Amino acid sequence: MVDMTFITEFTGLSDKWFYKLIKDGAFPKPIKLGRSSRWLKSEVEAWMLERIESSRGKINRGDFLLSYES
Repeated sequence: MVDMTFITEFTGLSDKWFYKLIKDGAFPKPIKLGRSSRWLKSEVEAWMLERIESSRGKINRGDFLLSYES
């Protein structure tokens, strides 16, 4: 699981932007762990792949890996 810091550092987008996307149903809802929020890494990867494919067309999903480790 990954946190918002991972997501914002990986994408370069702000946390406010992601919370707007969540509210609009355009990004996976967080998994609440007490007061913390986490996301499944696989859901973040899938979301990113969808953005890439909508911009560039079909890609080989095997070539895409989240290599950033928090």
